[in-house]
Amino acid sequence: MSRGACGAGRRPSVSVVVCTYTERRWNDLMAAVNSVVAQLHDGDECLVIVDHNAALLRRAEAGLRHHDAVRVLPAERAPGLSGARNTGVTHGTGEIVAFLDDDAVAMAGWLDESLAVLTEPRVAAVGGAAVPHWTAGGRPGWFPPEYDWVVGCSYRGLPRHRAAVRNVIGAAMAFRRDVFDDAGLFDGAIGRVGAAPLGCEETALCIRLHQVRPDARIVYLPSAVVRHRVPRDRSTVRYFLHRCYAEGVSKARIGRLVGRTDALASERAYVRRTLPRAAGRELARAARGRPEAFGAASMIVAGVAAAGLGFVGEHVRHPMPSPSAMPQRRRAEPWPSS
Repeated sequence: MSRGACGAGRRPSVSVVVCTYTERRWNDLMAAVNSVVAQLHDGDECLVIVDHNAALLRRAEAGLRHHDAVRVLPAERAPGLSGARNTGVTHGTGEIVAFLDDDAVAMAGWLDESLAVLTEPRVAAVGGAAVPHWTAGGRPGWFPPEYDWVVGCSYRGLPRHRAAVRNVIGAAMAFRRDVFDDAGLFDGAIGRVGAAPLGCEETALCIRLHQVRPDARIVYLPSAVVRHRVPRDRSTVRYFLHRCYAEGVSKARIGRLVGRTDALASERAYVRRTLPRAAGRELARAARGRPEAFGAASMIVAGVAAAGLGFVGEHVRHPMPSPSAMPQRRRAEPWPSS
C-alpha cells in the first residue's frame, strides 16, 4: 500500500468505513450511511463492511445500490470488528481512513473538521466526540457520565477542547493511511465479536503507533460530533457491570501485546483522579437530597471493582510475560504483500 501524504491546506480524500453485523440494526445502519454520504466530496467513498452475515450482505447490497459513493463488501477476515475494520482499510482508496459505528450518526461538519486537523503534518489520527442518544427514557439516574465509555461514548474526564490523547474512541475516528503501514492493522486477538462487550482494538493500534512513531500526535476533537445510539439493553446495571468486567479483560490482553505500562497509563490517571472526584460529587448530591446519587456513587465503585476482576481474572488465566520478554514494537497484522 502506498503511504498517504496529506498536504497542509488541501482536503485529503477519505474512505469512511461502517462495519455492521446484524439486521437488528438495519435502521441504524441506514441512518449512519446517510449521515456519511451527506458529508462526502468528489473522490470520497463510504465502505459498508458486513461481518459474516450473508442475509445482511444481500440486503445491504440491494438497499444501498442507489448511492454511487457507497460500496458494500463482505468481511474477508476472521469474524469480529477488527477483521471487518481491516477489510475496510485494505479495500479503501482514500488518503484518510475514517470509521463510524453502524449505530451512530455523524453530525454536520464531523468529517470536514476531522480531515482539516489531519492535514497538519504531525497529526496521525483524530477522534471525535461520541454523544450518547439514550433511547430508554434518557440517562438512568445511577449511570455516572464518567462511565459513558461503557456505551461507546465520550466520557466526563476527557478534554473539553482539542487536545492530544493516547487513543481515540472507536465510534468515530480517522487515521492517515500511513498509520497502518507503520503500526499494522487492528489486532484480531482483541476486540468485539458480535455482541460480546470486549473492545480496545483501537486503543491497541494507537499505542503501537506511539511506540513506532513517538512524534505522532493523536488528537481528540470534541467539536467533531457523532450521536451514538444507546438501546434499552445497554441501559441496565447488568450490562454496565458486564461491560466494565470486559474492559478489564481487554486491558489485560492489550498489556500482553504492547506492555502493561502503555496499556494502563491513562487508566491509572482516570482511577486516581477522575473517579474520586466523581464519587465525591455524587455523594454531595445525595447529601443535598438527591437519592439517585447514591446509586451513581455506588456504580462508580462497582465499575472499578468489575474492571479489576476482569483484569485479574484474565491475568490469572493467561499470565503476562516479564517486562524483559515483552515485544517493544508489535505491529499486529501487517499489510497484505500485494
